[in-house]
Amino acid sequence: MALFNSTSWAKYSVIAASLAGVMMLGGCAKKEEHTTTTLNIGYQKYGILPILKARGDLEKALKDQGVQVKWVEFPAGPQLLEGLNVGSVSLGEAPPIFAQAANPNLVYVANQPAAPKAEALLVQKDSPIQSIKDLKGKRVALNKGSNVHYLLLKVLEANHLSLSDIQPVYLPPSDARAAFEKGAVDAWVIWDPFFAAAEHQIQARVLATGENLVSNHQFYLADRKFAENNPKVLNTVVQTLNQTTEWVSTHQDEAAKLLEKPTALEFDVLKTSISRMGFGVQPISDKVAQEQQYVADAFYAQKLIPNKLTIQEAILKLK
Repeated sequence: MALFNSTSWAKYSVIAASLAGVMMLGGCAKKEEHTTTTLNIGYQKYGILPILKARGDLEKALKDQGVQVKWVEFPAGPQLLEGLNVGSVSLGEAPPIFAQAANPNLVYVANQPAAPKAEALLVQKDSPIQSIKDLKGKRVALNKGSNVHYLLLKVLEANHLSLSDIQPVYLPPSDARAAFEKGAVDAWVIWDPFFAAAEHQIQARVLATGENLVSNHQFYLADRKFAENNPKVLNTVVQTLNQTTEWVSTHQDEAAKLLEKPTALEFDVLKTSISRMGFGVQPISDKVAQEQQYVADAFYAQKLIPNKLTIQEAILKLK
């Protein structure tokens, strides 16, 4: 079983600048010509951000702007989200719906293409469950409020079922994996790299993926003041992320090797997981915004977030 402990609510990327970061990257740097500003980046062990860190491309790209990059590792999404909310990091990975619900000053900037095959509903290889309808009354593990929570809702809906027809068991990935292996739950809805690890390590069987059901984008968000006051820095970050995803798409073996040590996952697991990513970074289209609105509305209906969100109000067009 994988050794790294990631209890992230969702595998989404979020760029969020703290007020302190805004002041540093905005007015203060202009007053002192020789002041070197710092962009604090929160990251977890898996994903594009640790690859970007390992390659050092962002440091090179921001050097001419007098901006230093500081990388801060977080064990999980909830802690990283808290870091974004209190301003201890300027950029990081956290669930966008929950980030927006917790901090209305966050804005969507860009997204990676859909990766519906990067999340799935799994059963044990010898499970008697052969179809989604067989899940009725069964225990299904998932991370509450995550991207796979929405996948489960859509999978059930497509088969004329609802959450009330199953027994949801809310567990973070590491605990869910343990419960799944010992049979304490009948099925598990999970994302990569945990999905790929379960396939390779215990031959878990795929009952459904997000294909034809959900998009599963990876989003990039920014603090509104940061985005408006520091368009050059923001554009550099987004452009460098885009270049990194394009590099990963054509160097998947090398990318997997970069993640082997920090994640403690096998090369084959990482290779499978990376192959299912969405490559490239693009502006938020109306179609993508509407898809994200569906997710927000579904989470509000399930009382996972306290207030109804309007995604369009949080979309920023890059200058």
